[in-house]
Amino acid sequence: MPDPVAVVTDSTAYLPVGAPERFGIRVVPLQVVMGGRALAEDDRTTGAQVARQLAAKDPVTTSRPAPATFVNVYRELASAGRTTIVSVHLSGDLSGTVDAARTAARQVVGDGTRVTVVDSRSLAMGLGFAVCTAARVAGAGADAARTALAAARRALAGTTVLCVDTLEFLRRGGRIGSAQALFGSALAVRPLLHLADGRLELLERVRTRSRARARLEEVLVAEAERSLASGTPVDLAVHHLSAGELAQELADRLRARLPDLRELHVQEVGPVIGAHVGPGMLGGVVSPDAVGCAV
Repeated sequence: MPDPVAVVTDSTAYLPVGAPERFGIRVVPLQVVMGGRALAEDDRTTGAQVARQLAAKDPVTTSRPAPATFVNVYRELASAGRTTIVSVHLSGDLSGTVDAARTAARQVVGDGTRVTVVDSRSLAMGLGFAVCTAARVAGAGADAARTALAAARRALAGTTVLCVDTLEFLRRGGRIGSAQALFGSALAVRPLLHLADGRLELLERVRTRSRARARLEEVLVAEAERSLASGTPVDLAVHHLSAGELAQELADRLRARLPDLRELHVQEVGPVIGAHVGPGMLGGVVSPDAVGCAV
């Protein structure tokens, strides 16, 4: 039997603790520059660090991995006998990471390594759930085409909604347009964002933080109930940046209101996403799973 398809992703998947080891997923870190130092987004860098930098008005920038980083990972896998790889990444409209992976995939073709690159059109656990599904179906014997399709379908079925205190950090990083930022910040409202075809778009403007958080909860519940009513298993993740208590409270309410959820994770985003959403961000990912692969 050939070795199963190897699955690679990037650090913005914010996988649950232990998931990379359990599923054999290789995670390629993005880069964050804080305090003049370029750091890999990994276990040694945290969302709390970037929140402190932003609160102190110190500049924080992010960058994709170099294609050479992906080449090294793909060749390491190939040398271990894993010459068929599915590489699933952050939305190409938010980062050049998927382009770097595609460049690297072309460079290793001559080595006999076949890499299928998937633009998830998602981020955070919207990406993470898709990656875990890919790893599970690959482990069950799926080929690269079926593994990539499972990842893409899971990612595209998800709903990601974020409540941020300001759109300024997204505007600075070019992840949302100036017109949207101005519209979303007018009259001191709290912007509610969602992912639409891989892009962060303004969903609603809500007055006050408490109302914005309540509206976030309602949107997540409605999306989850829609899939649960059709008999589709649903997983959910609550994300935050320096708002751990609020995130846990939201998770507890969602669990009470959605007792049929399969899994619910609370994950703080790391420095790369954190640099763009800013401190106080609270969000959620509703991820229906037609394939039936639990994280």
